[in-house]
Amino acid sequence: MKTVPLGDVPLDKFFSEYWQKKPLLVRNALPDIKPPIAADELAGLACEEAVESRLVIQDAESDRWDLTHGPFTDETFRALPDKYWTLLVQAVDHWVPEAAEFLTPFHFIPSWRIDDLMISYSVDGGGVGPHYDNYDVFLVQACGRRQWEVGGTFDSNSPRRSDTPVMILSDWKPEQRWILEPGDLLYVPPRVGHSGIAVGDDCMTCSVGFRAPSHSEILRGFADYIGDTLNDEVRYEDSDLVALKNPGSLTPESLGKVHHIVKQYLEDKDLLAEWFGRFITAPKYPEEASEPEAYRLDDLRAHIANGGMLKRNEGTRMVFQERDRVRWLFVDGRRYECPADQKALVQALCTDLTINPGQYQQTEEHLQLLLDLLNRGSLYFPAE
Repeated sequence: MKTVPLGDVPLDKFFSEYWQKKPLLVRNALPDIKPPIAADELAGLACEEAVESRLVIQDAESDRWDLTHGPFTDETFRALPDKYWTLLVQAVDHWVPEAAEFLTPFHFIPSWRIDDLMISYSVDGGGVGPHYDNYDVFLVQACGRRQWEVGGTFDSNSPRRSDTPVMILSDWKPEQRWILEPGDLLYVPPRVGHSGIAVGDDCMTCSVGFRAPSHSEILRGFADYIGDTLNDEVRYEDSDLVALKNPGSLTPESLGKVHHIVKQYLEDKDLLAEWFGRFITAPKYPEEASEPEAYRLDDLRAHIANGGMLKRNEGTRMVFQERDRVRWLFVDGRRYECPADQKALVQALCTDLTINPGQYQQTEEHLQLLLDLLNRGSLYFPAE
């Protein structure tokens, strides 16, 4: 098993005692850590139109908070005060290969549950106030120092300040407090309050956030998917209709028929499996999808013959599911049906960021799968 960044805490103990239950601090979880991106490069990324970014500035004297969404400009950063600001850049792993690599130690959690790597950079005193998230998060100190406070469980009914553009819990009573050094890790479960404040300048924190679809998202998504697959001619039927004493009555028999319609789709496990595979691999930023390529099979063969590797697009999501005699491979919302002899390749595609096609049989089916992923932008030829 690969080494996981949990220090002396065994994986089974982490899941049974901490995961979605209580916070965990791990000192020196990632020894010799190096930030996956430099501070000025992070600022440059926040100037890009396609990148989701925020800037939070606090006036410590008046306790006023300001929130600005990117993209920013060089002038934005030149005008910043000396203290009390934080830059947050979402999904850095989608744009920076080193940031995508940073997530690999956290693959002891199912990869489809990992959402993205958010990176925050703060000067002395910078933070976003006490808040909670609806998902699990690993907070890794990449450089500098940050004080973290945790305490209490909160939800949408918890009091919060109404005079700030960021969510700040008004009834905040921290129960634990630590200062994290580079390489330290803090795990925070969903809805547990936490607050981080930079201690000194050059404070960078990497937040590994996890996907936790709401019940609303799941039900709406599945219902929409079912609806899109059905023909309008498949309709409510009541060939056994009988005369009623009052035609305005909604009978148990009618409700039973509607219940049966809903139930038959909910109990179709294959339908649910296909929808969920497509749903969890749908791109986070579909508007940023790559333009289709036009590689030929000969191009791929030549690349492999020269010892060339293939890289997974940093924004691509892949999972596979074992079926009776095949595997379903889901890539960016698409489904591929892969035969038994593609097992090793499918598993590598879903696990590794760099694919060495030379390690697998160069069958026509293998190459056609790789070619399709290449031309759709889910894989690419890395620069020499």
